[in-house]
Amino acid sequence: MSLQTATPRAPASLIARYAAVRAASERICEPLETEDLVIQSMPDVSPAKWHLAHTSWFFETFLLVPHLPGYRRLREEYGYLFNSYYNAIGRQFSRPDRGLLSRPTVRDVFEYRRHVDEAMERLLAGRDEAMLATIAPLVEVGLNHEQQHQELMLTDLKHVFSVNPLEPVYRTEPGAPPEAAGKAGWIAREEGLRSIGFEGEGYSFDNEGPRHRRFLEAFRMRTRPVTNGEYLEFLDDGGYDRPEHWLSDGWATVKERGWTAPLYWRREDGVWVHHTLAGTRPVRPEEPVCHVSLYEADAFARWAGARLPSEAEWETVAEDAPVEGNFVESDRLHPAPAFDAGETSAGASGGPGDDDAAADESPRQLFGDVWEWTASAYSAYPGFRPPEGALGEYNAKFMSGQMVLRGGSCVTPATHIRATYRNFFPPDARWQFSGFRLAQDGAS
Repeated sequence: MSLQTATPRAPASLIARYAAVRAASERICEPLETEDLVIQSMPDVSPAKWHLAHTSWFFETFLLVPHLPGYRRLREEYGYLFNSYYNAIGRQFSRPDRGLLSRPTVRDVFEYRRHVDEAMERLLAGRDEAMLATIAPLVEVGLNHEQQHQELMLTDLKHVFSVNPLEPVYRTEPGAPPEAAGKAGWIAREEGLRSIGFEGEGYSFDNEGPRHRRFLEAFRMRTRPVTNGEYLEFLDDGGYDRPEHWLSDGWATVKERGWTAPLYWRREDGVWVHHTLAGTRPVRPEEPVCHVSLYEADAFARWAGARLPSEAEWETVAEDAPVEGNFVESDRLHPAPAFDAGETSAGASGGPGDDDAAADESPRQLFGDVWEWTASAYSAYPGFRPPEGALGEYNAKFMSGQMVLRGGSCVTPATHIRATYRNFFPPDARWQFSGFRLAQDGAS
């Protein structure tokens, strides 16, 4: 999380951006009932109410308390209840028990948000240029932090609804999807010294830098993510029953947890269906496979005679691609097929190992739709130094036991993502909108 921005925003511009991001969080709650906001369906999930409060706590803790003279907290105990993991700040309420907090109420949390918003407007409107230069980078951190929690709110709500036998619908899916996925080819890159990591103007998180060099052997990467139809071939070939495809920890996890398909998939009357934010419906073969762990992605890749790309390989392909795709603003809230204009279902690709298109075909769906697992462990780049103080805990303390994902998903805000963005989760995580694409050694 870089605490530097290229040019501090003017007060009016910063206030407008703050208001827009905060309003987006509350729009997520509009289709929900009060009862929906308080459920915690597993330890990784937080109630939507908690997300709303925690993002307010962040602005209060890192901006209002140190920088707004005379600011008074609405309630002192909120500092304990809504501190996520900042040990330098103080104690935190147990994460797996957040769903037990019937108080403060949802109404109290929205009052807390109003209290913080009014104070933030006073802070931003009443500062001179020197003070704005100090606080603007912190505001950008807070806004990007809130966008992360917007994504988590939707991800968590999907899991919350999935365990309800009534199978609630969060929002109906807009429009009809294309008939088939476009053909899949390979993007080739020759060996060479590459530079990766963030550099230049604009916002970035601290774990995206410093920019540094990596030598990459020749490789090729699939033009689009693996689809449900391709993953079904893996299932039909007994993929979850064949240990030769799996990492040791992955195979142990499959057996221990009884995994037989991606999260939210089940068979009904011989048909694969899955839970979505638009309700339960049949699995569409043309859509990118979603809600798979690193273990499942790696096992499929081995079965297909391929591997997962490293994050350096992924970024090398993505660095010049436009940041556009199926983001939360599309309002689909589900991965969409990679459909080429002029193609029909007759043009759908064959299996994942087929060379259906030219080796230098342009990549598709690098951004949006599904976060893409890479083969890279989440660790510090050469020369990385976290910021001093509590904000240094934001990313650095998690550089152990996690794997990197790239590209954003269908519930990521479009203004939040870039080619250097490094998401990270444990290898067994499946509730995120996570998919993958294949890579192979050699450029041909």
